[in-house]
Amino acid sequence: MQTPPRPENEQQRLHSLRALDILDTDAEERFDRLTRLARMVCRTPISVISLVDEYRQWFKSVVGLNVRETPRDVSFCGHAILGHASMRVENALEDPRFADNPLVVQNPHIRAYAGAPLRLPNGATLGTLCVIDTEARKFSDEEMTALEDLARLVENELLAVELAALDELTMLPNRRGLHLLAQYVLSRANRSAESVCALMIDINDFKLINDQFGHAAGDRALQEFSATLRDLFRKTDVIARVGGDEFVVLAQADCALIAEILACFTSRLQEHLGNLGVPFTIHYSVGMAQYDPQRHADFSSLLADADLAMYQSRNIRTTRRVCVGAGHDAQEMAAVAPTA
Repeated sequence: MQTPPRPENEQQRLHSLRALDILDTDAEERFDRLTRLARMVCRTPISVISLVDEYRQWFKSVVGLNVRETPRDVSFCGHAILGHASMRVENALEDPRFADNPLVVQNPHIRAYAGAPLRLPNGATLGTLCVIDTEARKFSDEEMTALEDLARLVENELLAVELAALDELTMLPNRRGLHLLAQYVLSRANRSAESVCALMIDINDFKLINDQFGHAAGDRALQEFSATLRDLFRKTDVIARVGGDEFVVLAQADCALIAEILACFTSRLQEHLGNLGVPFTIHYSVGMAQYDPQRHADFSSLLADADLAMYQSRNIRTTRRVCVGAGHDAQEMAAVAPTA
């Protein structure tokens, strides 16, 4: 048996999966009807919408099996998410990846498998819509086309779930999405002793932009601010918009390193706004807090420390940095664009 390797974008993929908040949820008819159709079209006894988690594959919808998850190491879908095309296995006993797989030599005695990858718009492959037979067989091109068409419908339903955890203006995670992702980041940090730094960022006097230049300009300011944050931080860092003019970053690094990165943010934002020729200035305050499992019982307590540091930074109105629990400071900063 060959254990499926991890995709190169595994961390981003898992972030996207956790942000959906769909794992371990109840069955839903909108997904179940698609697995029923897949089973009928492909003439198989089993059909599954499988989402590949860190150590397991979990079934959002399953027809023909009485289980809701299996280990990832023995999953067919763990292999199927590695490629862009659908995967076909005509006889698992003759495939060196699966010949001695427990799911082949024991119940449910898988012999044939076909799986179409399920992807989000950001390219993350979350799992598959798959059909399984207990007898060796070939899947026709027509059956595979139908399976792939149904997979696109599953993706549409997953996208609807994703949008519920995203801010519509910036397409960053909203407060709900942030807390879902934060649980995963902190759990991983606890297991691997990785450093995590939380940043609370507030745009100062944002109302003035709306009042002087209109709400469209305010929306543009939020979008450009978000875009600069995306450019500066890594794809594996969590960036969220949690309020009208409030942002949170959960970076997998020490706050000392993040302070160095933030030193580039003002000039990057100033350059970005200058190139656009927008007629306003963006001032912002930042508070940082280093995650400490002994100090922070949960993400809310970590965020409260970052929020306190940001509040102190905004109110003292100096360049002194304040960072709770890490020996560093947060800083009020400004990015100025030339007045048109």
